[in-house]
Amino acid sequence: MPVDPQLRTLKVDIPSKPDALVELSLMLADDQVNLQAMSALIAADMALASAVLKAVNSSLYGLNGRVQSVKQAVTYLGTREVASVTFAMGLKAVFPHMPELDPLWDRANVRGMLMGRTAKALGMDPWVAHSAGLFEECGKAVLLRHAPERYRAMLNEAGPDDEALLMLEHAEFGVSHEALGAALCESWGLAPVAVDCVRFHVVVNATGELPRQLQNPAVCMLSAISNALMKDPDSVEAMVAKTAPQTTMDPAAVLAAVQGIQRQLEAAMERQQAA
Repeated sequence: MPVDPQLRTLKVDIPSKPDALVELSLMLADDQVNLQAMSALIAADMALASAVLKAVNSSLYGLNGRVQSVKQAVTYLGTREVASVTFAMGLKAVFPHMPELDPLWDRANVRGMLMGRTAKALGMDPWVAHSAGLFEECGKAVLLRHAPERYRAMLNEAGPDDEALLMLEHAEFGVSHEALGAALCESWGLAPVAVDCVRFHVVVNATGELPRQLQNPAVCMLSAISNALMKDPDSVEAMVAKTAPQTTMDPAAVLAAVQGIQRQLEAAMERQQAA
């Protein structure tokens, strides 16, 4: 999908989707995914395969024993989970390494996992939810690559306040990381629901209010809840109570699903500390 022409006039480069992820997306579009072909595609890129194996062997996935091949990872975790990890590694690879991006990628990986697993527990599309969480802050990476020194200063000035960061971005560049992130998602072919989540994530996470024009507000709900879980677990119940009624979801079912994922995450952290 082409990038909005208005954004192109800003001369902010939107990175192209890596060839391996283009092929992977085509495979995932088939209801009967060829596991062997998918494993071979990822394994053919040594750097990508190494990054995927490192990720799936982390404590977050809680596998018994060490996974030593991409095929094993697909067997143990499933195609969608491994595809999500592969997209995370591919997204990270299109940007130059900068220390400021390390916490962004860490948050993206955890958020994507939380949203994907919660979506699955609620009968939603886990791939769409995971990709929305993974790409949520990617516009920051776009701006940091575009103007490293200027944007680094903005990140330092705004700190964790993304609403303040949006104001600084508009004043300096005339565009926000939300808009650029949504443009990247569109150009990479993500589902419109995921694009909307990236486009509106700052106001949703700050206020718990879901825009009326959303095709599927439940995905944005998962974003707000997952971010609350990552920043302040004690605020999760209140966020569920505020956002779930704005969707067709039952608040009690949403809270039960989130708490189940929270227990999984806590168990993973305990394993990591014990290792």
